[in-house]
Amino acid sequence: MKKIVIVGGGLGGLASAVTLAHAGFEVELFEKNDHLGGKLMPVELGSYTFDFGPNTITMPAVFEKVIAQTGENPQDYLDFMPLEVHTRNHFPNGSSFDFTVDQKKMIQQLHVFDTHAANKYPAFIKEISRLYNFSERYFFPVTFQSWRDYLSPSLGFALLQVRPAESMHHFFKRYFKNPLLVQAFDRYATYIGSSPYRAPATFSMIAYLELVEGVYYKKGGNTGIAQAFSAVARNSGAVLQTGKEVTRILTDDGQAKGIELKDGTRVDADLVILNGDLLSAFPALVEEKHRPSLSDAKVAAFEPSISAFVITVGLTERLDALKHHNVFFSSDYQKEFSDLFDASAYSDEPTVYISNSSYTDPSVSPDGDNLFILVNAPALTKEGQLQIDPETYKERIYDFLLSYGIDVRSYIAEEKIFTPAFIGDKFGAFRGALYGPSSNRPKDAFLRPPNASRDIQNLYFVGGSSHPGGGSPMVVLSGLNVANKIIAKYKKTASSK
Repeated sequence: MKKIVIVGGGLGGLASAVTLAHAGFEVELFEKNDHLGGKLMPVELGSYTFDFGPNTITMPAVFEKVIAQTGENPQDYLDFMPLEVHTRNHFPNGSSFDFTVDQKKMIQQLHVFDTHAANKYPAFIKEISRLYNFSERYFFPVTFQSWRDYLSPSLGFALLQVRPAESMHHFFKRYFKNPLLVQAFDRYATYIGSSPYRAPATFSMIAYLELVEGVYYKKGGNTGIAQAFSAVARNSGAVLQTGKEVTRILTDDGQAKGIELKDGTRVDADLVILNGDLLSAFPALVEEKHRPSLSDAKVAAFEPSISAFVITVGLTERLDALKHHNVFFSSDYQKEFSDLFDASAYSDEPTVYISNSSYTDPSVSPDGDNLFILVNAPALTKEGQLQIDPETYKERIYDFLLSYGIDVRSYIAEEKIFTPAFIGDKFGAFRGALYGPSSNRPKDAFLRPPNASRDIQNLYFVGGSSHPGGGSPMVVLSGLNVANKIIAKYKKTASSK
């Protein structure tokens, strides 16, 4: 059977490893970091544990599918807990609004905020469900390998049905008149690292995932998803190696032939899957002359998604005001996104997200709350510079939270700051961006880098910077889609002999 090398052990690479190893391929995965899961990284500070990566989990069936395909029981590995009221949105005027899958509770709250929205909410749910269903049918299962794939009649028809020319902000204003509510829904654009004032309304389907299908938490920490994938991959015969940095993808006569490690070791392969930020990893591992379709100039022309400024804080107390997911909004959301994308600057008054998983699962933080505090941040400058002093900005965030009555400083037991520079270095992220290219421009939203190299045969791409896009379920789907494409190709080849 063919030998496949996977470069990078994020969720996409792990999903490919499970699928291909179970299908009988010889699979060897190399990850430069000491953990598997990519940005889904565990952080431990004393007795406090944090999930660095995705804190909001949707589409649990996608994660379960990776395990179920092997014949093992997903429930033996993934004990997902649904969160009834998953996000509390706090506004500058002192009001708050809870997001929940319970439509009656949503409408009850909407009657207080916005009677127009209360009346329109069933229609809103119907429309975001339609957007999601089109995406699930036409976009999620597809692997893009050439421009021909983008030009298929069925895909073109589907694209016209998902509001590609309308912005998310404009779409949400159709259903919600209260500007605070529009702001809360506009935040869904940050899930793809983009601006709601520029990203296509297509991505409003993200609201469907949270408000219809629901938000989940993996008991013990979401990093357990990566641990589950790793265990099942090894059970299926894959070899997973951490602390092994790949420095070059070996090519010969336009074909991928293997990889070279930092210590000089060469590993031959019939196929190579690159699970990393394509805009950063591909140029780092392949000389420019071998990749004309993604030259250095083309890479530089991409607009990066937003990054994140993160503080992990272990508190000596549990704060009654905090739920599992909490958002504290700024007073001028449009200026905040203008700062991020137009000025490439940190906002003076940023919206602050706090994940407090100990609210749901005290075992991960027995001595007090474990706050994962995230603020949207611009990508690093083209020169790789960070635009602020981290300690100064941390204090600004604490001051902003104090204006909402959230006193962090008085209860700090452990604390650590993570900047876009860390994200760029640790995860090989393009200019420290979280999601590769932003989805602000239609061509970047719908024509993301493909799942196979146009220049090098037998070289495939998985991860958030290629199709179908960012977010942990999409990354997993990219890994599944590419693996199944390879399986189908070689089964067809074998049957024709």
